[in-house]
Amino acid sequence: MARPNPKEVDISAPFRYLATGIIVFMLIALFFVWRLDNPRVEKLRAEVIDAILPKFEWVMAPATALIRIAQDFRSYQSLYEQNQELRRELQQMKSWKEAALQLEQENARLLDLNNLQLDPKLTHISSIVLADSGSPFRQSVLINVGLQDGIQDGWAAMDGLGLVGRISGVGSKTARVLLLTDTASIIPATIQPSGQQALIAGDNTIAPTIEFLENADLVRPGDRIETSGSGGIFPPNLLIGRLELDPSGRLRVRLSADYERLEFLRVLRNFGTEPINDPGKLIIHKSLKLLHDNESAAASGS
Repeated sequence: MARPNPKEVDISAPFRYLATGIIVFMLIALFFVWRLDNPRVEKLRAEVIDAILPKFEWVMAPATALIRIAQDFRSYQSLYEQNQELRRELQQMKSWKEAALQLEQENARLLDLNNLQLDPKLTHISSIVLADSGSPFRQSVLINVGLQDGIQDGWAAMDGLGLVGRISGVGSKTARVLLLTDTASIIPATIQPSGQQALIAGDNTIAPTIEFLENADLVRPGDRIETSGSGGIFPPNLLIGRLELDPSGRLRVRLSADYERLEFLRVLRNFGTEPINDPGKLIIHKSLKLLHDNESAAASGS
């Protein structure tokens, strides 16, 4: 096979150069003519546009569609950003709603605390619950009042609904409240309307048991349970809760105090109680005295 001679002259090259030059010259001439500010040239431009532009509509259709798609995409992107902003605002409003509900509940508890009807002879000190014991073997909470506020061991502590416990250990600025649910808590009570006397004994559950009930046949589930005032442990007629039966048939107390949300307590000043110099003997002393009173009452009844 014969190979082409590299030295052979390409006769088409001059024609390509000539055509390129003519096209460039025509474009430059068209540019200058198009730029002329002359009525005839303006008329020529208008006629050329009217003749050519309608024929190029089908060429511009894809470009027009792409432009519309781009505009729609920008609109969609703007809507998406607005939607995300609305979602963030909705989430923030939900958190505000939750905070408002918590404040409403706290306000309701404070109102209940202020409207609680007590013996007018009993004054009180309001306090805030700082912490609980965090132990399954001891049911107590710490409040932010102490000796400097005149707090004494043995005083009753209540929330806005009912009795919570009693002061058991006082510091300079804090005090510990032994809850009714603690196993060391034993208090005398009266079950209304029958007037039956009993002891409320904590067992580390939310429903303390009822011990040494005089006559179980005279009480019914739902009866009101109040402090009796016996033994000088608590003032009388402080609401404790309602009588109920557990699945095993044992009598228990459904406490009125909201133990799940102990935030504010009022400590009742009761200067009529016997002063206790040794806090460790508070429970033993009162329990023995209470048992002695019950035995005396039983002996006199027999």
